[in-house]
Amino acid sequence: MDFSQIALNRQSCRNFDSTRMVEKEKLSKILETARLSPSACNGQPYHLSVCTGENAQKVAKATQSMGMNRFATDAPVMIVISEKPYVRSAAAGAKLKKNDYRSIDIGIVCSYITCMATELGLSSCILGWFDDQKIRDICRLDSPVRLVIALGYCKDDDKLRDKKRKDLDELVSYV
Repeated sequence: MDFSQIALNRQSCRNFDSTRMVEKEKLSKILETARLSPSACNGQPYHLSVCTGENAQKVAKATQSMGMNRFATDAPVMIVISEKPYVRSAAAGAKLKKNDYRSIDIGIVCSYITCMATELGLSSCILGWFDDQKIRDICRLDSPVRLVIALGYCKDDDKLRDKKRKDLDELVSYV
C-alpha cells in the first residue's frame, strides 16, 4: 500500500472486533515507526504507554465520560501518548518563537502510528476526550496525557466511508 492508498483508506474506526488481538509483530512495527517520526530538535517530547488486556479496558473506560467513545471498549490496544519535557534547544526555540513544538511533535507521532497501522491492516481512532488523571494513574504517568489511540481490527462489516473534506481551494493558497 503506498501513502496515497493509506490516506484514502485510513479512517477513525468506531467498530472494533474485540475477538481479534493485535499481533506482537505488528505492534512492534508500529512502535518502531513511531520511534522514527520527526520531532523538533529530535527531542521526542512524549512517551508512549501501550495498554493491552485489563489495562486497555481501564483506559478505554477513562475515555467514556458523558457517553463518549463507547466503542473504545472493543479495541484490544490503547496507546496513551503523554507529554515529556522538551530538550534544551527545542525549549529555547518554543519560548523564543512562542510555538508549541511539543504538541506538533505529538501530532506527528500520532500520524505515524495511525498510518503504519493502516498499512498493516489495522484500524485506529484518535481520542482526545478522556480523564487525564485516571489514565495517569493506570499508566503510572507523572506528565499530562495528550492523546489516546484505540487500535485493533475493525469488524468485517465496517465499510470505508466517503471522506468529507473541505475543497482544496479552501485549504490552499499559492503565494
